[in-house]
Amino acid sequence: MSEVMEHWLDKRVALSPDALAIETPEGEQWTFFRLQQEAKLFAKKLANVACKQKHIGILSGNSVEMVVAFLACTYIQAPVVFLNTRLTEKEIEKQCQAADVDLLLTSTYYRSKAKQLSTTSYTFNQIRELETMSISLPSSIKMEGLCSMMFTSGTTGTAKAVMHRYKNHWASAVASALNLGLLSTDKWLACLPLFHIGGLSIILKGIIYGMPVYLLERFDEQIVHQAIIDKGVSIVSVVSVTCMRLLQLLGKQRYPKNFRCMLLGGGPAPQPLLEKARALDVPIVQTFGMTETSSQIATLNEHDALRKIGSAGHALFSASLEIRKNGKQAAVNEIGEIVVRGPMVTDGYYKREEANLASFQEGWFLTGDLGYQDEEGFLYVVDRRSDLIISGGENIYPAEIEDCLLSMPTIAEAGVVGIPDPVWGEVPVAFVVKRDGALTQDDIVKHCRSRLARFKIPKQIFFTDVLPRNATNKLQRHQLKKWIEERNG
Repeated sequence: MSEVMEHWLDKRVALSPDALAIETPEGEQWTFFRLQQEAKLFAKKLANVACKQKHIGILSGNSVEMVVAFLACTYIQAPVVFLNTRLTEKEIEKQCQAADVDLLLTSTYYRSKAKQLSTTSYTFNQIRELETMSISLPSSIKMEGLCSMMFTSGTTGTAKAVMHRYKNHWASAVASALNLGLLSTDKWLACLPLFHIGGLSIILKGIIYGMPVYLLERFDEQIVHQAIIDKGVSIVSVVSVTCMRLLQLLGKQRYPKNFRCMLLGGGPAPQPLLEKARALDVPIVQTFGMTETSSQIATLNEHDALRKIGSAGHALFSASLEIRKNGKQAAVNEIGEIVVRGPMVTDGYYKREEANLASFQEGWFLTGDLGYQDEEGFLYVVDRRSDLIISGGENIYPAEIEDCLLSMPTIAEAGVVGIPDPVWGEVPVAFVVKRDGALTQDDIVKHCRSRLARFKIPKQIFFTDVLPRNATNKLQRHQLKKWIEERNG
């Protein structure tokens, strides 16, 4: 018999109905009671067009109405598929099909994009205009139930829907609190997209902890800075590029004493960034996690932040972590693949049995990421994946861009790698072998713009007569990086 809990929002309202749940820079203040009432009302209207267990897609930027729509779906027990607003219509269409999305909810801003899809869509406002159905909403949550799905790309470039069950989100929230601690004065600023696990997890933590969330539509260093200075924000989730912007803005100022953590994820942090933070007395807490682990699974605690600069810390309390090389546990300081297990780890990708067999072995999830552990067991992440490009916190897989390039009849071969960028961390560049006929960089960029999100479009394109391949004809991307290094002297 599966474990059942009282619906998290109902329980939170029973404990602290008038406590602040969500605050915005525009001055909106939502108590947990108001959030509950609005979510239940939306659910009873949504029931006109949606039903239990049907997958509902949400295409929206950060907003309270997006949070309300998500929570409403939990009340009608419909799993939510979160869609990246930065993707093209063709990319979103593929994800909707892969995740069996039956209905799409969207903000007014993305209505035109949603209309290009084959899935029936409604704006949040359109749902609110529907009749309120006289139905009873479940007061409990089945922890084994599917709560949400988010996409991550594999090395083939094919999107995979990561399944998050309620038990995964719960375990993530509890483990995070055991690591970072929880104070009655905490307020967590959310500027990461809610369609990413890092953003959604903050909303769920807020409900479970009874903690206010300061919700931004998008990252704005001025707003974030001011929120830390005088809005009582104590924790902020950032990636390297946003963290650097905040440090540059801080200048000679210092954050107030109640600010206790800048949680840094999205890839290995550059050493200069960490050193600058230390010089400014900014408490950077590095973390390692991914969509498959429902956000962080290893995090450096505040006490070791300066002593172990550059480390992502230990596995969270309920999680386990190992470094493996050639199928065996690696030695101290030996680089290998990071493998993890724990109740926050997904039990698989939706309808992707082959990928599940490759990624899960005897209860362990093989991340494909490289790292090592020092003599005290602290994790150091060396690379996210050998081929992965992380640009501004977004994962970009070369194979997906290569597929797009190879769809051009004038391109015979294509290879994509990431190069360092002072603003975004990394950006993609492409090497192409032309077929017969005229082909320009503008032709390639125009082609990519119609098929790929803007951040995936190669920032440089090099024409070459041949691409480096090994004996089995596999593309050697490390050689492409060497070519770039040689070109740059």
